[in-house]
Amino acid sequence: MNENVYKFLAIYQAIATTTIGAALALFVWYKRWHIPTAIARRGILGLMWLETIAACFTALLIFIGILAWLDYRREECELTDEAVYTGFRKAPRVRNFFRWYETYIIFFIAASTAAMWFYGTNLIIPNMI
Repeated sequence: MNENVYKFLAIYQAIATTTIGAALALFVWYKRWHIPTAIARRGILGLMWLETIAACFTALLIFIGILAWLDYRREECELTDEAVYTGFRKAPRVRNFFRWYETYIIFFIAASTAAMWFYGTNLIIPNMI
C-alpha cells in the first residue's frame, strides 16, 4: 500500500502544480492574450474544478487503499489465529487513524485544495478587471 500511496500523491502533485500553474498564467497573461475577463474567470474556475476532481479522486484511492489494508490485516489475523495461536496478532484499530501517514496525506490534499479555493475566489478572481 505504501508504494501506491506515494504514486497517487506524486500524480496528484503533478496535476495540481500543472493546473494551478495554468490558472496563474491565465490570471497574469489574459489581457496580453486578448482573452475577455469573463472567459478568463471561467477558465480559472474550470482549472480549479479540475484540480478539485483530481484531489477527490486521489483521496478516494488512498481511502480505498486503507480499507483494503484493514481487510487484509483482519484476514491475516484470522489466519494466524488458526495457524499459530489465538491472539497471536491483533487486528488494527480504526481509532488509531491519527497514527497513519495516509491520514495526513489526505489532510494535505484537502487543505491544499481548500486553500486554492480560498485564494482563487477571494484574491485571484475578484482582482480580474
